[in-house]
Amino acid sequence: MIFTCGYPTDKRNNPQFIFIDGSIFLEFTNIIIAAMNSARKWDVIGFGAIAVDDLLSVPSFPQPNTKIEVIKRERQGGGLAGTALVAASRLGARSAYFGLLGNNDLSDFTIREFTRECVDTSLCPRNEKAMPIYSSIIVDTSTGERTILYSLQNFTPPDPELIPKTLPADCKLVFVDTYFLSLIGYLVKLFHEWDTPVIADIESPRIMDFPEAMDAIDYLILSKDLATQITAASSPDEILHKLNTPQRKCSVITEGKRGCWFQEKSSAVYHMPAFNVDTVDTTGCGDVFHGAYAAALVRGEGNTTAVIQASAAAAIKATKPGGRAGIPDLKTLLEFIGANSEIVPQMAK
Repeated sequence: MIFTCGYPTDKRNNPQFIFIDGSIFLEFTNIIIAAMNSARKWDVIGFGAIAVDDLLSVPSFPQPNTKIEVIKRERQGGGLAGTALVAASRLGARSAYFGLLGNNDLSDFTIREFTRECVDTSLCPRNEKAMPIYSSIIVDTSTGERTILYSLQNFTPPDPELIPKTLPADCKLVFVDTYFLSLIGYLVKLFHEWDTPVIADIESPRIMDFPEAMDAIDYLILSKDLATQITAASSPDEILHKLNTPQRKCSVITEGKRGCWFQEKSSAVYHMPAFNVDTVDTTGCGDVFHGAYAAALVRGEGNTTAVIQASAAAAIKATKPGGRAGIPDLKTLLEFIGANSEIVPQMAK
């Protein structure tokens, strides 16, 4: 028996579904999904750390009980989620931040920086005392390495009731970082109810206090050190296999100059070498990696391409001081990848 059906408004009654002996040929499934995604207001909504960073550049890292001249002082926006959203925005993703902001200079600076970078803050609830994380970052100009001194005073995740229940319908992907761990279970459940995937940047072993949420994260990114700690495994291959869950679309573990390893579902483990650049400052490289990865996913790229683009974006960022100054746009990113086309993922040995 054959049944046909179409949109009620289709005057020609062109068949869109064809049912044959119980089998369904969904001729327009991809069209519907694309239409739903294009109707969403944002590509990425981020939950997590936003910061105001005062960068102090010094000739070398100071020894105890010494004095050292500050070569340069500069204020920039930062934070895991904040910098990831800026990276995603520069690479073409419509990005928004959800978190508490207050009525103070640090919050106002954050809004100005986000506005300049086309990251929407209209979702943010306001709380009189709320503030971004405030950081002083010592940058060793001889090595490009940095030390971050930060204060969490008056920085707090929003209460769940402040998050609109229909918010997931307005975005293609949600980003959550380690500073909102108390919300991660709620966010994963809420966004999955709308089939909106979750990408997580986790820096704390406390994630294991939320095992159901940990297992349900679609795209998980961890440092190799943390991944080793929480899996009790040592080799990237073993670590990634232990991180794999039925919900997981891809796991990525990063290790700075050694690059990263990734596994898509239960497929083979691949190693992506780091791009070779003249490093000036590694501040924010990991955050840029996450934002570029998210931007690639919402453009419809596969995981391998997303990892290549994320690695390249982080490398380009490292050539400039600060967490955001070196973030490339899409044209710059693709040109850099083209000029370094020999750097590609290889199956891990």
